[in-house]
Amino acid sequence: MSDMDMRFSPAVREILSASISEAGGNEVFAACCLDGEGCITTITIAARGHQSAVPVIRSAAENAEVLVHNHPSGNLTPSDADLNIASQAAESGLGFYIVNNDVTDVYVVVEPVLSREKVPLDPEYVSALLDETGPLAQNRSDYEERPSQLQLTKEIAASFNEGSIGVFEAGTGVGKSYAYLLPAMQWALQNKDRVVVSTGTINLQQQLIDKDIPRAIEIIGQPIKAVLIKGRQNYVCLRRLQEAVGEASIESDFFEDETEELRRIQQWAETTSDGSRSDLTFMPREEVWSRVCSESDACMGMRCSRHEECFVMRVRKEAASASLLIVNHHLLFADLEVRMAGVGYDDTAVLPPFHHIVFDEAHSMEGAATSFFSEYFTRFKVLKQLSLLYRVRRSSVAGHLISLERLSSSAGEVQDALAAVQEIKASYSDAEDCAMRLLGDASTWRLCSETASAANELFPVLSKLRGAVSVFTGVVRTVLEGIAEEDQDDPIVWESKFALRRIEFIGSLCQNFCEWSERPESVFWIEKKRLANRSPRGDSSEPSWYPRFVQTPLSIAPMMLEGVFEPFRTVVCTSATLRIADSFDFWLRRVGVTRADPQRIRTGIFESPFPYARNVLLGIPTDSPLPDSPEFQLWAETAIISLLQASGGHTLVLFTSYESLRSACEAARRVLSPLGMQILRQGDDDRFRLLEAFKTDESSVLFATDSFWEGVDAPGDALLQVIMVKLPFRVPNDPVHAARSEAISLSGGNPFMELSVPEAVVRFRQGFGRLMRRKTDRGSVVVLDRRLLAKRYGAVFLQSIPETAVCFDSMHVLSDSVERFIYR
Repeated sequence: MSDMDMRFSPAVREILSASISEAGGNEVFAACCLDGEGCITTITIAARGHQSAVPVIRSAAENAEVLVHNHPSGNLTPSDADLNIASQAAESGLGFYIVNNDVTDVYVVVEPVLSREKVPLDPEYVSALLDETGPLAQNRSDYEERPSQLQLTKEIAASFNEGSIGVFEAGTGVGKSYAYLLPAMQWALQNKDRVVVSTGTINLQQQLIDKDIPRAIEIIGQPIKAVLIKGRQNYVCLRRLQEAVGEASIESDFFEDETEELRRIQQWAETTSDGSRSDLTFMPREEVWSRVCSESDACMGMRCSRHEECFVMRVRKEAASASLLIVNHHLLFADLEVRMAGVGYDDTAVLPPFHHIVFDEAHSMEGAATSFFSEYFTRFKVLKQLSLLYRVRRSSVAGHLISLERLSSSAGEVQDALAAVQEIKASYSDAEDCAMRLLGDASTWRLCSETASAANELFPVLSKLRGAVSVFTGVVRTVLEGIAEEDQDDPIVWESKFALRRIEFIGSLCQNFCEWSERPESVFWIEKKRLANRSPRGDSSEPSWYPRFVQTPLSIAPMMLEGVFEPFRTVVCTSATLRIADSFDFWLRRVGVTRADPQRIRTGIFESPFPYARNVLLGIPTDSPLPDSPEFQLWAETAIISLLQASGGHTLVLFTSYESLRSACEAARRVLSPLGMQILRQGDDDRFRLLEAFKTDESSVLFATDSFWEGVDAPGDALLQVIMVKLPFRVPNDPVHAARSEAISLSGGNPFMELSVPEAVVRFRQGFGRLMRRKTDRGSVVVLDRRLLAKRYGAVFLQSIPETAVCFDSMHVLSDSVERFIYR
């Protein structure tokens, strides 16, 4: 059999020959797929060219296995352009063939990587690794079989086999980490495939890489390479550090504080093993670290003089040979953004190529995606990029424009750029003043049909700012274009192009604000941020405020469908809090799963094995004022003190308002601190040290809000009571929440029941879950908000948590019940 007969089916040869003839004998480009024997059996003609060239259509190549084009001359020797394309194809495992016009001869430039038949997992075998006869039981003296864990493991294994979107709620204590790690590892080993595990918190990433994965490897009994990947801004860039230190040495008389920090970072960089910020022995200021950290836009790649030493490149090399990658949601979305922009799913983007994802802490996916895909600018973002190019301090002039002037034949343009810098600063100051007037006493302001008339002053100011940005960027581009080709790879030129793109993007955001009504898929809003001014001696003085201009996607569902649920073969989503009552509908709708093929979706609820009915008391006072009553705050402060006395401390008190927290904390300290009870308050120290102090002093109390509703893990006697002051409804005037509520109303829905209540239930369940972190934990959860009993929607909250002992009675009776329950 000839090579042509082995590589092309007769039907494909006929189609290709006819297509070349129809193109007048010119070059055509085809994307083809193979059968199990490596013969091309399907073909798509994607492009037609002329006698010596044809465009390569990347989108057509994404689903192909072999790329084919013809040489009309009959000389099948590949050109340099052919070799470049063939090299790119090879990186994705694609073959690259050249044929003659009659399709009777073929030159194989790159052999395709034949698709291996996937070896399915045996769900029974994988789950048996965790049962009473498996290696986990043999190696752990404290082993207890968890039926829900075994069933979850089987479901996740089946999801890998079937290419499913698996949505699984696993209650606290199920052991979901092993339940997804073992199938993921087994799949990667059997199929030489890569799996990405994405989490919402740093704590879980460290737990996985330091504890769970090493133990899972022991259970499987086979080595597997797992790598923790951090965002590149966590790593120092040696080239940027060298340039910053050199620049600082010239300016040392003027920037002594920055110079000292840069020198300390330089000394550390010479000895650090991984180059990540967490390895530093001190915390540099943000403005200093931002000058020396790795950033994708500023990366010179192979052109960089420090490429061989690059910490980011080291991690990427490790990742390229790893079967399991541990990332956070933000980094994963950064990778997906690059893929959706055109890189595709078979090439390296931020991460090496992969086709299977496990989302742990999946309840936070919508928030993480909303945050990542939001764009914003502030005075500091503007000034950071401008100062990189040009800055003056104490009569010292610095910045890349000075260096560009020496390199460019258009050096005379630099003075125009310097004038434009002043215009940008003046225009931004006007925009800032206008934004602050719109905000007034409010913390946020949303641009919508009701507020558009009030924004009439804002639009011309933002247009003026955009115009000033255009003038500046135009001048800098002219200077850059005047630099000779041999100097284009100069690091200063590279960094300047990076800063220029960032400044241009700020101009684009200004334009988007002005065209807000033409962009219904986005929410445009302004947020008031607080900045603590510093006196010359470094003392904090009265806070000042500045605006943050933000563009946020109204819904992340379409991009999640396009970027995650459609292109990836397996997507497993798991968390302890995905459902509302007994339904996944809210979460599925918000993240876009409902838009996917229903045949691919698997769901399951795996209840916690913890003895909530025996070990947890749920208390709700029946005599409390409703939360909107003027008497509620004072009543709550008295109730909190009573409950803290009943429990002897050991309590996490969760608030929805920092003002309420501060007032209640001061009241508790006045009464309880003289009695020796340590009262800790969010904001008095950083989160990590606060939690360590709370766990170390087991009788202490922690007053907190925001992020402390989840991620707090204080097992044993450190936490015997959780008090939730109010149900965690989102603030009604939150701009994104308001816009999403408005969209539901316009579609005929009920935004309170379809958005506000479900969001609050998820957060409520997270707060409830702080109490029991181990099977032996015990204590009370007290909710001071009697809307749980007085409002019909309260039943939804109560149906969403495990069955417990209850005390729904007066505050006096409830305090006594808490004390008896804890110290029985």
